[in-house]
Amino acid sequence: MAHPHSAPTALVLTGGGARAAYQVGVLQALAQLRRDAAGAGTGNPFPIIVGTSAGAINAAALACGTDDFDAAVAAIAEVWQHFTPHQVYRADALDLLDAPGRVRMLWGVARLLARWRQAQPHSLLDNAPLAALLQQMVPLERLPDLLQAGHLRALAITASSYSAGDHCTFYHAANTMDPWMRSQRRAVPGPITHAHLLASSAIPFVFPATPIGPAEQPEYFGDGSMRQAAPLSPAIHLGAARILAVGAGRMQEPRGSGPNLTTGRPSAAQIAGHALSSIFLDALGVDVERLQRVNQTLALVPPAARTGTLLRPVELLLIAPSQRLDAIAARHAHALPGVVRRLFAAGRPAAHAATQSSAFASYLLFDAAFTGELMALGRADTLAQAAQVRAFMDWD
Repeated sequence: MAHPHSAPTALVLTGGGARAAYQVGVLQALAQLRRDAAGAGTGNPFPIIVGTSAGAINAAALACGTDDFDAAVAAIAEVWQHFTPHQVYRADALDLLDAPGRVRMLWGVARLLARWRQAQPHSLLDNAPLAALLQQMVPLERLPDLLQAGHLRALAITASSYSAGDHCTFYHAANTMDPWMRSQRRAVPGPITHAHLLASSAIPFVFPATPIGPAEQPEYFGDGSMRQAAPLSPAIHLGAARILAVGAGRMQEPRGSGPNLTTGRPSAAQIAGHALSSIFLDALGVDVERLQRVNQTLALVPPAARTGTLLRPVELLLIAPSQRLDAIAARHAHALPGVVRRLFAAGRPAAHAATQSSAFASYLLFDAAFTGELMALGRADTLAQAAQVRAFMDWD
């Protein structure tokens, strides 16, 4: 059964492509801390689970195993420990670029442009392998029974609608609840499908949009991190009084730090990495600060004055990387498929190109060496604040 605490606890897993491996390490450490705590129980500690982008895949996989939390975490970790890029995407459209020599490369570019003009591909990479992996990794057919049995209260997955131009939260709850709507944000109740997961994790430009809805007039969705102004909001709307959120990047970076710092003209890979970081990493920090300000304001208002309002304090515990994930990615950039790696090299020396493109690479490095290092960091960061985790989760 779900955590018996009167204040429902939500788990929020944010986006970040391959960076979501960090979340898996955090989950492993949480499972370990709960096993080591006397009286922590054996049920699901997170009755509300919310995920975005690659975090949506981890969230859904965890939700589908909430009758055995430890086993679900172990199954997710097994996938991330043995990842290869070919399990997530194909670079067929770019194969013509995979040729040594300037003349052959230019000939490949010309042929690629001719092919793209004729075929009009919808994205840089093909995520069909990920669709196949989701069928094995996320047994969504189990979800209705788990909700009915009380192992889970709600699962929410977010995506961005290219068709409507807004941000959408798809949720499946044990009890009927009215959907919410805010400026440029809406909620849609109903069963979660693999299409929702594929849509939520479709990195813009990199992976194609996913159609959802009636075949005659579907709505097209992309990565849930786009236009996501309030990553914590779905958990609060679903009734969470406590939120454990896991980020995919350091919350505070010293100015002028990091491997992508340059004084010259930025490369295409560097611009792409900067754009993806603004999509995946910025919203969580802003929303955390907003929640903290609301909590501080509510602490100044007498409880009687809050009666009848929708405002309520929400406890928050944030776990985020203590190291720069793009710096780690720079050490593993060679593991990207050769054509993807060379696409962004732009004639630069290999070592320099790897450093300058590391932020972009960190989102596509579905490689066991990189994901394994991020998982180890997630475990270490969580165990480093074990006392705070135990207190927050009532595992003392």
